[in-house]
Amino acid sequence: MWPKSFFYLARRLPTVLLKHLKTIMKKQIQILAIVLLSLFVLSCDDDNDNNDTCCHGSSIVDVASQEESLSTLVAALQATGLDAALTGQGPFTVLAPTNDAFDVFLASINATSLEDIPVDVLTNVLLNHVILGEVESSSLTNGYANTQAISSASGTNMSLYINTDNGVSFNGVSNVLTADIAASNGVVHVVDGVIGLPTIVTFALADPSFEVLVQALTREDLTQDFVGLLSIPAGSAPSPFTVFAPVNSGFVNLLGELGLDGLNDIDEPTLSAVLSYHVVVGVNQLSTNLSEGLEFTTAQGGTLQFGYADNGGMELGVLTDNNERTSNIVALDVQADNGIIHAIDTVVLP
Repeated sequence: MWPKSFFYLARRLPTVLLKHLKTIMKKQIQILAIVLLSLFVLSCDDDNDNNDTCCHGSSIVDVASQEESLSTLVAALQATGLDAALTGQGPFTVLAPTNDAFDVFLASINATSLEDIPVDVLTNVLLNHVILGEVESSSLTNGYANTQAISSASGTNMSLYINTDNGVSFNGVSNVLTADIAASNGVVHVVDGVIGLPTIVTFALADPSFEVLVQALTREDLTQDFVGLLSIPAGSAPSPFTVFAPVNSGFVNLLGELGLDGLNDIDEPTLSAVLSYHVVVGVNQLSTNLSEGLEFTTAQGGTLQFGYADNGGMELGVLTDNNERTSNIVALDVQADNGIIHAIDTVVLP
């Protein structure tokens, strides 16, 4: 974690120098991710040697190399040096995009080949398909996991939303085509889409518990483009963002509280103000940095205060709004590349 004083000073540097510093930081983070992955491999190899056992057979890279439909993935691993790490002991779970998936991905970013993508960016995209440990499809459930990709906003691992309601999908953009291909150092799931670096919007769209929030954010009469705002990439102002995202039940309860039938019954100025009140700009507030009495100034201009409440002997994070209404934090640290989401059970009001 970079010290707060660093960011305080950085915000006052000239724009060109600040961009240069961010580029250096991003590259250092990518290098660190590869080093940590390699150390994990070496540690497992040492343990294996100490136990005088060896797992023979095809590694994850060997398995991918034997599949013609995964040749672009193999080329990408070789170009970034990740092929060496994923040949190690592991175990790893790799979500392996097909050649067709890479073709679609390249077209979406106006690239014609892997060489058009900076190595540090390609490395992080590939690491977004790697989960430490062996995770077979039968053990997957709806919820979040961490990949080995590193968030530009926090320097921590990025989240991955898994949905098993209809097959298995990841971040709402990639579906499992072939599951549970065994390797000597883990398991491979072949997928039909490259899982790009997620934004706040990525998780809002992928996670069905935010369905009503998405309906609110995308209402046609809103004067504020919330989707555009929360899609601003890391390194570009005003990102990063901390979003306190109400789950569906929070909106249902609010409508009942106000005696309204639906979101369309809330006038535009009020809805825009309420949505802005859930967004904090310029900060990626990890749960490890939350403390009793911490205040946030929101994009709406009002403040939210964080605190703890006892919940049957367990401490529960709570937000208090300007009206002394409280909202429990029900999920922490959904980490995107341009910010972080903490899910809450009640819509807070400015």
